[in-house]
Amino acid sequence: QVQLVESGGGLVQAGGSLRLSCEASGNIFSINAMGWYRQAPGKQRDVVATVTSGGATNYADSVKGRFTISRDNAKNTVYLQMNSLEPEDTALYYCNANIKHYGSTYNFNYWGQGTQVTVSS
Repeated sequence: QVQLVESGGGLVQAGGSLRLSCEASGNIFSINAMGWYRQAPGKQRDVVATVTSGGATNYADSVKGRFTISRDNAKNTVYLQMNSLEPEDTALYYCNANIKHYGSTYNFNYWGQGTQVTVSS
């Protein structure tokens, strides 16, 4: 079993900053890619940013230059630093991790429970 526990969401004014954290725990042999996704009411879940085990990053065009994803492999934790927040960033933010268990041949995708980010204008 694996758990992803997110923290750091909240209410912030436009132009402000928040830092999200997500820690993976449980039966973990290795973690491949980790990432953040978001879903606004009535919309599909979209990728925000991803980071590989080697540190290569990728961002949605809408957050480039404002958000920074990073990870601490020793802590099985991924972070999302969000600056210059806009009302359009309001959404439920989900952590994702691609994990191999001890004794497993395959990797499995896991999701956190989501943390709400609300940006007021």
